[in-house]
Amino acid sequence: MSKDTLPTYAIVELLIRLEEFNALIGDYKDHIPHEYGVMVKTTNGHINFSRELIARQFNNPTIITRPELITVAASFKQL
Repeated sequence: MSKDTLPTYAIVELLIRLEEFNALIGDYKDHIPHEYGVMVKTTNGHINFSRELIARQFNNPTIITRPELITVAASFKQL
């Protein structure tokens, strides 16, 4: 998936969902696809998402579990 084919709003929705577990994440600024997934830049740092996670948020967000969201939120790197 190139940057142009990634559903940006699904990335933003994931950030909103992750705020419940890490309020420091901040707001969406940009995203950069890379070999292992997608680096999402926020107002406070960055976080990596797998393409598969973004696709699940886009296609069926209810299948993303709370423990999975907690794990992803914990991977946030603050500036």
